[in-house]
Amino acid sequence: MAQLEPNSTPGAEVSAHFEPPKAVIQASVDDKGRLKLPSEFQEYLEAIGVTRVFLTTLDRRMARIYSPAVWKVNEELFRNAGANAGAAARMAFRARVYGGESDIDKSGRVLVPAKLREELNLEKQPVWLEAHNDGINVMNKAVYDARLQEADANGAADFETLSAAGLK
Repeated sequence: MAQLEPNSTPGAEVSAHFEPPKAVIQASVDDKGRLKLPSEFQEYLEAIGVTRVFLTTLDRRMARIYSPAVWKVNEELFRNAGANAGAAARMAFRARVYGGESDIDKSGRVLVPAKLREELNLEKQPVWLEAHNDGINVMNKAVYDARLQEADANGAADFETLSAAGLK
């Protein structure tokens, strides 16, 4: 599984000991807009030295939490997109409109930018977190339910396909 990179060394390998959580875990956003990270995510981020994160959305469905080092990789991609410059400019703009940086406080909370909370309906309700592609997805109930329904509807076919490809 992909791993968030520590703040200090962009591109450095992270020890397998510090793998991100493998489960999708429920959390909540309080009335002040703070996401309380589940202990598994909090411990992982602490172990790799991440104390500040960038939160945004790239698809206006899910929020994403990035370490500064991983977000720098995305920014570099946006700057050097070549033939994909238009898509990169639009995505970078969207990320800046909805995004913001936040420190992880001593209680494991991060402030979700107000515009992001409003756009993705993340206020005062449960959310689900999933480590994925060097970041953390944050889903509201509607997105979580839709993804679960899609996974369940395709479960047998996906199992057959991936078993043939070597799934254990």
